[in-house]
Amino acid sequence: MTASTLQLRPVLRGLGALHVAAVLVLAVVPFLLVFAISFGHKVEGAAWVWGFELTNFRRFFVGTDYPDSVSLLYLKYLWYSVWYALVAAMLAVATAFPFVWLMTRASRRAQTIWLVFFLCSLTFSEVFIVMGWDILMSNRSGLPMVFQETGLTDWLKANGGLELLREWGLATPRNVRFKPSEFATILTLTYLVWPYAVILLYPPISKIEREVVEAARTMGASPFTVVRTVVMPMVRTPLVGAVLLLFVFLLGAYV
Repeated sequence: MTASTLQLRPVLRGLGALHVAAVLVLAVVPFLLVFAISFGHKVEGAAWVWGFELTNFRRFFVGTDYPDSVSLLYLKYLWYSVWYALVAAMLAVATAFPFVWLMTRASRRAQTIWLVFFLCSLTFSEVFIVMGWDILMSNRSGLPMVFQETGLTDWLKANGGLELLREWGLATPRNVRFKPSEFATILTLTYLVWPYAVILLYPPISKIEREVVEAARTMGASPFTVVRTVVMPMVRTPLVGAVLLLFVFLLGAYV
């Protein structure tokens, strides 16, 4: 062990202690605080009162009227949150992957422009994004009105498309209706995390050497076969990691 290594040991220990302290302050302490508050109760017109009771847990799992009646309302909303988050995360990664693949095939200048654009899009508030999609899906000022004014609604009625949309919960007897529906919710959540999916997938996909792709094409593989058998196995771990990260991010998005 050299003298320089011995001199660095106190510094490394200090950095390790700083890392542990940061994790405790930023992650462990807030979680323990929320967990402790869950055993308390809220006084009307005041803040939380510390205590140790299971009222909140009983309300969450079986409802406030238990044992007279059982309500699974909160569990149902929890299932909706998990389901919407999982579907939206998978859709975001599935649609971002081909876009990122095509983006990495472009010039460096074009890639930089796209990355700057997506980084700038992250500055928009989630509230503004949801409000924008709410207006876009609105029955009176959004896409349903566009469908009606352009005659697309009448065309769907004449060809049976409106009846099919009604079975999916996306139409009324007179016009298309995108909200409230699972389609609108999942679409909005997917759009919300789509820039994150692009940014997460860009580093691993951009590191794939062009020679590997060219070698597969030389062997007679089609572009789709190259992506399916060469590119996707190479970035399988980043794809799964992106889905998990976006899933966790979206768990608290559905309210």
